[in-house]
Amino acid sequence: MEEKQSIFKKIHTDRFRWNDFFIIPMFLTYIMIIAGEVLGQLIIGLLFGNAIAKDETGFLEITTMYLLFIGMWIITLLCIVVSKGNRPVLKALWTAPKGNNVKYLLLGLLIGFVTNMICAITAMINKDISIYYDSFPFLQLVIIFIAVFIQSSAEELVCRGFLYYRLRRGYRHPAVAIVLNALLFASIHVGNPGVSNLALLDIFITGIFFSLMVYYLDSIWCAMAAHAAWNYTQNIILGLPNSGIVSPFSIFKLDAASATDSFAYSVAFGLEGTILSTVVMAAGCVVLYVLFHNKEVKAYDPWN
Repeated sequence: MEEKQSIFKKIHTDRFRWNDFFIIPMFLTYIMIIAGEVLGQLIIGLLFGNAIAKDETGFLEITTMYLLFIGMWIITLLCIVVSKGNRPVLKALWTAPKGNNVKYLLLGLLIGFVTNMICAITAMINKDISIYYDSFPFLQLVIIFIAVFIQSSAEELVCRGFLYYRLRRGYRHPAVAIVLNALLFASIHVGNPGVSNLALLDIFITGIFFSLMVYYLDSIWCAMAAHAAWNYTQNIILGLPNSGIVSPFSIFKLDAASATDSFAYSVAFGLEGTILSTVVMAAGCVVLYVLFHNKEVKAYDPWN
């Protein structure tokens, strides 16, 4: 009995509660995601109705596709605020963590843009894709960026916000929170068009990369920005599929007929789901580990 208690204490923190058992917060996170999607669709339907179908430019279609994730924000924040046990997570989302600042927000935008461009330029050099300039409607592009940020930050909120910190509360080793939230992050993309096992592996490693930003940089803002910049660069600037979803509105357009599968591009899924993207994201994980693993990590703990 004492040996079992010793193992339990090695795995779990002193704050561990029965509802911190990893299956429970993961299941709750799934429910919040589903409820958020339903609420988002209701909100978009009420606000825009038939206007989406009447818009021939595709601007409303892609904007509302990203905006519907506002439902995930609403549901998740409600779950955090209503439950006293979850309420400390709110502090981790604002400026209490030292890394939640403008510098790391901008760093995240740079990371997302650079990593995506590395993959895109390689695919172009390898002649897997060809893009051409279409238009640059500034105001509409700003509006879509806000919508993309809402979508990307919503996924970060549930995975690297709620789930990550709930798992950190109950388990001593940060790898539990890092790996399990990345696993859930990958699983919510299972239904995306053109998804493959390699795509899911890529998204899983990307989830670990974003989690390491939260752990080492103490900044969910950095992860939110990196996620948003990757999606916006890929989908809205370059006109490439974002996790299999093609935007009808973008600065550049893809010559889809000439696109080919390779180590750098997936016709069905885009830059993601390729060997190159997987390696780039894994390299990001390695860089963060090498830079910070020997330093004392004092990540913000909302439960103290």
